[in-house]
Amino acid sequence: MERLLTRDARPAPERGVWQGSRAAPRWLLGTLPGAWVALLFACLSFTPSLLPRTGAFQGFVSGVSAVIGYGLGVLGAWLWREFAHRPARTPRPRAWRFFFIAGGVALVAALLLGFHWQRHIRELMGMPHPGSAGYVFAPVIAAFVFFLLLTLGRGLRAVHRALDARLARHIGPRAARAMSVLAVVALTFLVASGLMKDGLLGMADRSLALRDLTTEEGVVPPSTALRSGGPGSQVEWESLGREGRNFVGRGPSVQQLTAFAGTEAKEPIRVYAGYASAQDAEGRAELVVRELERTGAFQRAHLLVVTTTGSGWVVPQAVEAFEYVTGGDSAIVATQYSHLWSWLSVLVDQKKARKEGRALFDAVYERWSKLPEGQRPKLLVFGESLGSYGGETAFSGERDLANRTDGALFVGPPNFNTLYREFTDQRDAGSPEVEPVYRQGRTVRFSRRPGEVIPPADAPWGPSRVLYLLHPSDPITWWSPSLMVKRPDWLREPRGPDVLGAMVWIPFVTFWQVTADLPLGLEVPSGYGHVYTGEHVDGWVALVQPQGWDARKSARLRRLLERKP
Repeated sequence: MERLLTRDARPAPERGVWQGSRAAPRWLLGTLPGAWVALLFACLSFTPSLLPRTGAFQGFVSGVSAVIGYGLGVLGAWLWREFAHRPARTPRPRAWRFFFIAGGVALVAALLLGFHWQRHIRELMGMPHPGSAGYVFAPVIAAFVFFLLLTLGRGLRAVHRALDARLARHIGPRAARAMSVLAVVALTFLVASGLMKDGLLGMADRSLALRDLTTEEGVVPPSTALRSGGPGSQVEWESLGREGRNFVGRGPSVQQLTAFAGTEAKEPIRVYAGYASAQDAEGRAELVVRELERTGAFQRAHLLVVTTTGSGWVVPQAVEAFEYVTGGDSAIVATQYSHLWSWLSVLVDQKKARKEGRALFDAVYERWSKLPEGQRPKLLVFGESLGSYGGETAFSGERDLANRTDGALFVGPPNFNTLYREFTDQRDAGSPEVEPVYRQGRTVRFSRRPGEVIPPADAPWGPSRVLYLLHPSDPITWWSPSLMVKRPDWLREPRGPDVLGAMVWIPFVTFWQVTADLPLGLEVPSGYGHVYTGEHVDGWVALVQPQGWDARKSARLRRLLERKP
């Protein structure tokens, strides 16, 4: 689309082919339409999103945004010329001078506004203000990223032209052009997908699989038979993986539970199967059911089925809160299905999470349902982040959740969760997407702050309770490809208190901004983004309804759990 020419030899422009600009500096070698759209996208990348950014990360986001804008600008100009049947025109020197002057002013204004918005986002979340020095380097980093990616793009264009010239010797020029474009697109897709799957993802999976062979300092095999990997366990300690060993090797002791409750507590049961403990999801599910039977878990008052995040991580504050709320009269079971980090698993490990969550719950439920009705423990489900997606997949809807469980706590659900989207999209009229009300809250409810009244406060909540915890500033909950072309309700309706009022929906830009927020979800204080530390306490209290529990006890337990690493 763009031909780079020397200053001394410039053939006459071909119709429909982009010729570049005589007025552009030789080092720039750019097109004016592409430069304008790149400038627009770079400026828009400073608009506020959900979470605060460092100057370096903002620079990276701006550089990627600019190169996307440049490509769209070049493509748009080419399409316009093709439809208008007009040749490319070389911009006048003053057009480039105006671009550099206006562009410099626009970038400075965007940088200052971006810094201003970043300060306000941090104030909303109680975070210290960023230093202005680091933010000044954002344009430098953006320029480096822009020219690096632009060079890669022009390398692909060179491959296309070389292939086009070679094919034109044997077939017609139009066919050669079409075939060369298809070949370059196919090659780029194959290389990119190969690098992603076999390269980056493969490297991450292998690296984290090796991490599973290590054990954190202070974590030792349990000495109790009530834990997997302990005496009499059918699950080998080495097969549990790093997160599995953390899960069974830690947790509150009987003495700690008793001291908190003021009454005699029981020793909690924890059952786990790692990725290497069995060959597949069904094998791991069957293994942990045998472990539940061995430990006497079906004789406890509460049985909690946990679908883990990608790496097999069981949120420690969530399960510890459950054990404190139930006084240790509980059993918790979980399995591992991947090695990847949670935010990466959200994008690439959805099928594994769905298969694991369904296999685990179905196996536990099959054994649990065979017990006499008066001798069954209360059966509850928990999932956070991608774990909530896996936990949902065992159920077809609200009635199925109510009929087969005594309660479910889903925290920070991804936007693609089937049941979450069903409950949210079909919410009662007048309730906002950030805290919807579904069928008057008879079974399913949503809360931003579970310690407060969970709406609807004036409606009865059934014996089987399902609670979703979500933060308005959590990018995991709002990320969706539909953001490219559709304004979401959470930006149309009154927004949550932790979302900046200046944030607006911009086609394509908002999608990229929220995408860039994904790896930042855990870099904010508790109560914001994807950090729910302490809020599990109020969630379990709302579901389990322990006798003699009050707000002061919840506050004590939250402080206790928040002090832990």
